[in-house]
Amino acid sequence: MSASNTVAGSFVISRTFNAPRETVWQAWTERDAMAQWWGPKGCPVSVKTFDPKPGGMFHYSMALPNCDPWWGRFVYREIEKPSRLVFVSSFSDEKGGVTRAPFSPHWPLEVLNEVTLTESGGKTTIRLEGRPVKPTSEEAAAFEGMFPSMEQGFGGTFDQLADYLASR
Repeated sequence: MSASNTVAGSFVISRTFNAPRETVWQAWTERDAMAQWWGPKGCPVSVKTFDPKPGGMFHYSMALPNCDPWWGRFVYREIEKPSRLVFVSSFSDEKGGVTRAPFSPHWPLEVLNEVTLTESGGKTTIRLEGRPVKPTSEEAAAFEGMFPSMEQGFGGTFDQLADYLASR
């Protein structure tokens, strides 16, 4: 895994998986697959809505130890099968409305994410770039200050994706 925060204000991480691009694409675009690997390790995800198309939503909850579920959502902007997904992610309430992150009053309300998948020799590299949407200076600083934590979090999420792909 490599994390490279060279794009100003953006979090960038990439990882290569031992699976063809079509299999990795399905892991990102099928409801049951996302429920098995998305989110932090040890925090099972329940999918409420899954509609991966421009304007569609992935709305889910995560069960965290010793606290109420955290809700999140993606609103898809672009989908180019099998190579690119663009979506805005945010914390949400149970109804799918945007809310503040439970861990910071300065976390950006929305983060624009671009996921690209490239294949070489039967392996697929995922590159994820995320950046806040119209952040205040406090939100931009909070986002950039969390890069090490985000690298660790996506590392665990991508570990779960690798396990899921190995079971296919």
